[in-house]
Amino acid sequence: MIDWLKAEVRRIGNTTKWSWEGWVSAWAREKSLRQWVLVNVLSAALAFALDLTPGERALILALGLLLLAAELMNTAIEEVVDYISEEIDPRAKRAKDAGSAVVAVTAIAGGVAWLVVLIG
Repeated sequence: MIDWLKAEVRRIGNTTKWSWEGWVSAWAREKSLRQWVLVNVLSAALAFALDLTPGERALILALGLLLLAAELMNTAIEEVVDYISEEIDPRAKRAKDAGSAVVAVTAIAGGVAWLVVLIG
């Protein structure tokens, strides 16, 4: 039991380390991630400044975090595609464009949530 617990703690520690390294790398290289973080900070501040229900606030905050996750996934797709080949290929373009579309759709979802919360 103790060995299992030690292994799990080590696994969680490694996962945390690798996740942090991924964040730091993306932060250093991706201007769009830094821009979305700024948007999220402003959105969160507004969500706490306005008289929203806990559910509305949770939705806004969760969608903001989901947007950051989408941006990180887009970064991962771009890195892998560029690693495989820097040649222009229509499949590589489609993969990168689809990753970008994930970010756009997630941002639209956040915008729709804000619109519904503010109008409703």
